[in-house]
Parts: sequence; C-alpha cells; structure tokens
Amino acid sequence: MIQNSISNDIANFFTEDDLQRNPYYISKLPEDIVKCKLKFKDDLTVSGLPWFIEAFNYLGASLDYKDFKEYEGSKILKKNKTEVTFDLPFNIALTGERIALNLLQHSSSIATFTNLFVEKAKAKKIKILDTRKTTPGLRALEKYSVRTGGGFNHRLGQTDMWMVKDNHKSFFGGVEQAINFFKDQGSFYNPIELEVHDLDELIEAQELNIKHVMLDNFSPEDIRKAVSVKNESMTYEVSGGVNLENLESYLIDGVDAISVGKLTYGAPPVDISLKYEKKV
Repeated sequence: MIQNSISNDIANFFTEDDLQRNPYYISKLPEDIVKCKLKFKDDLTVSGLPWFIEAFNYLGASLDYKDFKEYEGSKILKKNKTEVTFDLPFNIALTGERIALNLLQHSSSIATFTNLFVEKAKAKKIKILDTRKTTPGLRALEKYSVRTGGGFNHRLGQTDMWMVKDNHKSFFGGVEQAINFFKDQGSFYNPIELEVHDLDELIEAQELNIKHVMLDNFSPEDIRKAVSVKNESMTYEVSGGVNLENLESYLIDGVDAISVGKLTYGAPPVDISLKYEKKV
C-alpha cells in the first residue's frame, strides 16, 4: 500500500535524473541477474526502505516489501556488518541505485538523529516533534522518517491546525485579533496553537482559553515559571534553540512536547552502500 502512495514521487525523481534523453544507453544495459548486497556502514536506525524498493520496482523490478520489512525501524550496529541481499537485473540495479540509496540514506539519517532525541526525552515522557522545515518535494519521506525514529509529526501541512505565530499577531494587531481570524475560518474541528514569547502572552492565552501553546525560545528558567501557572487542560510545546547538547535542560516536568527543526534539515548523514556481483 505504501508503495502506491509514493509512486508519483519516485516518477518525479527519475524524471529529474533525465534518463529519457538517452534511450540508446538504457536499451544497451545488460539484463543479467546480479546479487545485491545492501550494507549498513554506520550505527543507525533504518528508515526509507519502501522508497528504496519502489525506486527499483518503478524500473520494472518486482521486489516485495515483506522481504525487507523486518529491517525498517530497526537499529543496526556497524560492528555487526549487517547485509540485506536480493537479486535484480543489472540494468535496473545500475539505473536505480543512486536514487534508491539517496532516499534510504536521507531517511535513515533523519530517523537515526530523531531517535537520539527520543531516547533522551523518554524518561520524562516528553514527545519529540518535527516542524514544517522540510525539503520541498520530500516532506512525506522526512515526516515518515521522524516517525520511524520514534518521534511525532507536529503537522503535515499549514491547515492541519491553526498555528498563530508572530507575523499573524503583528499583522492583525495582537494575540486576540489573530486568534479571532482563525476562529472565523469556520473549521469546526481545527485546533489552534498559539506561539507565545513571554509570560504575559501566556497569561493572555489562558484568558482566551487557548489549549495548545508553544513556548518559543523560552529559557529553562522561564519554562519552569510557565509550568507553575499551567492549567490542567493545556499542552505545552517547547521550541527554539534545543539541540542534543542542551536537551536535558529542557526536559522539565509539565512540558508535553519539544519541537526540533533540525530533525529534518540538520541530521548528520549515515553511510549505506549497495554492492552487486553477477550471478553465475
């Protein structure tokens, strides 16, 4: 099912690779079967195998995700020298390799990085969220990768929930006016989250019965002050300036979630390779 949902993206990626300009080259590639070895060369959380498989199937292969599913989301240690083997025609392996690996490595990088945050935060039961700071054209993959790494998606698009930010408040003339604009959109079930920058705005949010607030660029000391006045029905999301090195100082009782933009745009790369040899 997931392969069907990403097939259009895969088609676009191959269009970008511009293979249609040289059909002679494509027609001359040998179709001999090769034994492929997918090698994980770093400690990592595997993510993106549906995209990896679909890249080859788009070219005419018939790989089955069921044969790879056990690895998706698993933690691989470099020292174990884990390999996943499968067969492909040489022309398909060669043509699809770069796109397949690019997507798998990018997804696994995000999942691996996300999991580092998740493991640190789980003792306090604080959720790690992504943001909309995703690569255009790759949002589905990147949001999926965060989930694979144990994180949560903040929202998939602008209209999943109404996020009242600084520019809204500035344009409409204040917190209440900005909130009223979104209330007037007529979306009965759409929740509203208000980005607040100080305790005064937090108190105003409470007076306006706002349930979800983002404590934006609050110091740990100010977060504790915010927690001390938190209504039972509210959820607190912390955002801004949080990284792996300072994460523990933000793991404060009363915080429900921490959103980290770098999950999707700043994940360190992981090393994965694909080798193959002709079967005899």
